[in-house]
Amino acid sequence: MSTTAPREKTPLRIGPHTVQPPVVLAPMAGITNAPFRTLCREFSGGKGLFVSEMITTRALVERNEKTMQLIHFDESEKPRSIQLYGVDPATVGKAVRMIAEEDLADHIDLNFGCPVPKVTRKGGGSALPYKRPLLRAILREAVSGAGDLPVTMKMRKGIDDDHLTYLDAGRIAVEEGVTAIALHGRTASQHYGGTADWDAIARLKEHVPEIPVLGNGDIWSASDALRMVRETGCDGVVVGRGCLGRPWLFADLVAAFEGRTGDIARPSLREVADVMVRHATLLGEWIGDEARGVIDFRKHVAWYLKGFAVGSEMRKRLAITSSLSELRSGLDELDLDQPWPTGADGPRGRTSGNNRVVLPDGWLKDPYDCAGVGEDAELSTSGG
Repeated sequence: MSTTAPREKTPLRIGPHTVQPPVVLAPMAGITNAPFRTLCREFSGGKGLFVSEMITTRALVERNEKTMQLIHFDESEKPRSIQLYGVDPATVGKAVRMIAEEDLADHIDLNFGCPVPKVTRKGGGSALPYKRPLLRAILREAVSGAGDLPVTMKMRKGIDDDHLTYLDAGRIAVEEGVTAIALHGRTASQHYGGTADWDAIARLKEHVPEIPVLGNGDIWSASDALRMVRETGCDGVVVGRGCLGRPWLFADLVAAFEGRTGDIARPSLREVADVMVRHATLLGEWIGDEARGVIDFRKHVAWYLKGFAVGSEMRKRLAITSSLSELRSGLDELDLDQPWPTGADGPRGRTSGNNRVVLPDGWLKDPYDCAGVGEDAELSTSGG
């Protein structure tokens, strides 16, 4: 398999912003908050685009306290990138105008890819593009309200193999002035199971040559990212689960796209432990409470330790720590001289598939009937 960098392409542009190399951190609920974005950005040397976790438009318009914290960006984050979720065009429009008028971000991404039931049962996320007029109305409101801010969208192939929407959605996006599209090569019913369909990414690129298309799905290593660009012709990559417990993947991605394909991070457990403590520290500083920061960090422990020789009892102990000193002392008991494990670059995170997609009653009867979808369908909280 070739691991050389793809031939030189036009730099990825998101409105006025050049993203070089063309690498984007996927929005992940409860994960891509300011501390995690800081870690990824540090490893990348500030190169790439790092998107916030999902912000619900209703919560933003209502200035929900948690949501206002989630949209806080560090001064070093340039451009500031927010992902919005909404199902009501009017509410989405209000949220986008608020971001533009109050200078809350430099780029807005719209979520049409989330497959979780609390989102799809409202007709949102990966369920929404099935209703073509509703998708068009939301995109029109967003692009109109954004002014000079670029608006992009992230989506899946469709609800299931019998209800594919990505080509129609891509054409609607172009017609409504969306700047770029990211496609996760799975349907909503697949969730994160099976294998991502990279051929669909190639088909979308051929279908909407007017704007950049970014590929998402099964990028576990820098060589995967290069292969996706080479095989699909996409303009960039969006990396999600592959960087869980591995923020240094962004250093690998930058090196690979710059032609330094042999410059791949292989941290020892000692180096991984230092990143773990820094991650937990940043979370505590961001939340304003050390204990809450360490508690929030617990979900990351298994991802960071994937493949290392760490006993089950110690893993459990590290996953219930509630202070930085407790976390550090537990890590110091490990054999920190362990090298990076063989196979630890592979799949991580959720892998469930073949799920029934929870939809509003009668959702699939008519792709053009949008009755009953409105402000009441909006979620009231953001993040994970």
